[in-house]
Amino acid sequence: MKKALLCCVASCALWPAMANADGHLPFAPGEGAFSWDSYTAFAEDTDLTGQTLTISGPWTGAEKDKFEVVLGYFEAATGAQVQYSGSDSFEQDIVISARSGSAPNLAVFPQPGLAADLASQGLLTPLPQDTADWVAQNYAAGQSWVDLATYPGADGASGFYGMFYRVDLKSLVWYSPDAFDEAGYDQPETMEDLLALTDQIAADGGTPWCIGLGSGAATGWPATDWVEDIMLRINAPEDYDAWVRNEIGFDDPKVIEAIEKFGVFARNDAFVNGGVSAVANTDFRDSPSGLFAIPPQCYMHRQASFIPAFFPDGTTMGQDVDFFYFPAFADKDLGKPVLGAGTLFSVTDPSEAATAMLEFLKLPVAHETWMAQGGFLTAHAGVNPMAYIDDSSRAQGEILRNATTFRFDASDLMPGEIGAGAFWTGMVDYVTGEDAKTVAEGIQARWDDLK
Repeated sequence: MKKALLCCVASCALWPAMANADGHLPFAPGEGAFSWDSYTAFAEDTDLTGQTLTISGPWTGAEKDKFEVVLGYFEAATGAQVQYSGSDSFEQDIVISARSGSAPNLAVFPQPGLAADLASQGLLTPLPQDTADWVAQNYAAGQSWVDLATYPGADGASGFYGMFYRVDLKSLVWYSPDAFDEAGYDQPETMEDLLALTDQIAADGGTPWCIGLGSGAATGWPATDWVEDIMLRINAPEDYDAWVRNEIGFDDPKVIEAIEKFGVFARNDAFVNGGVSAVANTDFRDSPSGLFAIPPQCYMHRQASFIPAFFPDGTTMGQDVDFFYFPAFADKDLGKPVLGAGTLFSVTDPSEAATAMLEFLKLPVAHETWMAQGGFLTAHAGVNPMAYIDDSSRAQGEILRNATTFRFDASDLMPGEIGAGAFWTGMVDYVTGEDAKTVAEGIQARWDDLK
């Protein structure tokens, strides 16, 4: 049965099962900064009335609520019913269900490494080549996203196994606009400018950086992000990929140089709030607090897009605090690399509805309806930036759109004993006085022991 969902001056589109979607579409179709035309065409061509689509993923709580809003538009357009199950133990749950033959139609992986593992076991269904081509053409730094979702299958042949959706951005430096204005500092456009600004702030009697590596049992991980970002700014993306695969060892001069360049910022008492001795002991959640002190205890803090959750209550983005892109070296000619993370949709139990959902994810509306709720960034180059909930999200989205290379957090792609073990502890050893070469050789020795 077809019921009217959208009637506007230009047209009236009839889509299936609208009765099931009543009250679940907070953004009226045809209105606002959304790309409704392609959504209308999708709805007219897709009828899944009576079909059920099952999806499992890592989103719970408020994130689940926002995703289910997006799913409401898929249901309204197709007539399908979607059952989404979110779990804090998704990584364990999906392995169990896939191996037991009870997997959902689609799984939303928070790390490509897990998807690669299941693909190698023949537990994922590769997507068509034209889908990989579409991603390459329609995502910013599109080939990067194709590469991140291309893995060997059970037969050893490489296939494209997932579409990335929600993205986290790590290549950001946070600062106080008021503090910058009062001191006469400008946002740096290049890494050379950032290093010069660091020197200038220290020469003026200020402290350039707040850096904290503390995170309980995970202490050290913020330093791995620094090193990864720097790797992308002094080496080719292919070198970064080889490092992730252990084809270039931690003890390679390219990696040691990246560690030492992190040390330029973190191992100078004049450059970090509290001095070098405070870096390893300051909790990463507390470390940006110096930005808000009067006078400022630091002027800059490099951290991912999630860090505003730990800013003081009442902080106004764009006024009390803002950010700029962690810049590239002008003399390296490596474009604008971006470090981050993201979730990808993969097929774990093929169905017509699963195929339709992947087509839906190509639509700007599938992204815009979460963008408008907040807490969502996308590499989809076709979305309307005005759909972002605020200027801060829009500016972060612009950084993603301008990226020439995107690479996933390296430590998340390495074996757990390395990326979530030796790399973390090695960075603590480094900032507390061990030399970079010794630290790097120790991490590599641990990795070699895994072979």
